Amino acid sequence: MYVNMPRPTKQSPERGDARTRLLEAARDVIRRKGFAATSVDDICQSAGVTKGAFFHHFKTKEALGVAAAKYWAETTGTLFASAPYHAPDDPLDRVLAYLDFRKAIIGGETYEYTCLVGTMTQEVHDTAPAIRDACADSILGHAATLEADIEAARAQRGVDANWTAASLARHTQAVLQGGFILAKATGDADMAREGVDHLIRYVRALFCLDDESAISTTREN
Repeated sequence: MYVNMPRPTKQSPERGDARTRLLEAARDVIRRKGFAATSVDDICQSAGVTKGAFFHHFKTKEALGVAAAKYWAETTGTLFASAPYHAPDDPLDRVLAYLDFRKAIIGGETYEYTCLVGTMTQEVHDTAPAIRDACADSILGHAATLEADIEAARAQRGVDANWTAASLARHTQAVLQGGFILAKATGDADMAREGVDHLIRYVRALFCLDDESAISTTREN
């Protein structure tokens, strides 16, 4: 779901307790290296804590993965709940503003804007079902936050079609995750932005917004 957030370092351990520092380190290191390539030592070094502290809070690396997925859902949920795309009065404006916001936060190093739970899902979906399920809860839980605005937009505009608010909300996440994969494959953030641009066009088409000036939040670079 996804922006870079500061994490504690050995020089500033006061910024959180050991468990939180481990979760924040896992968030950043796993996004950079992947789950399989990230060791417990890597996470402890990044968090500035001992291995003993790690195993005090997490019995296994897999247990950390589950907790990291849940922590990701909580922290990004807070970010998105306070994001500016909720401001417009029109529900379709809010949906399009959400997509604009997602495009706007794509930037920096690849690991900084790509998704922790998407990264872990790609690696462990068949080998670590507990992590996979926690990642699914995060991705689908975020998608569900879009459903009310999409449904309200359907009702307001009298859209009667064979798709649901829930299916379109899930599709937005499918496009975003796919864009992150292409950005990783090429090292080019514009690949992810391009996907969002096409998604905006698609949503506009679903709601028959043919006038490009009708919704001020839709922009093309």
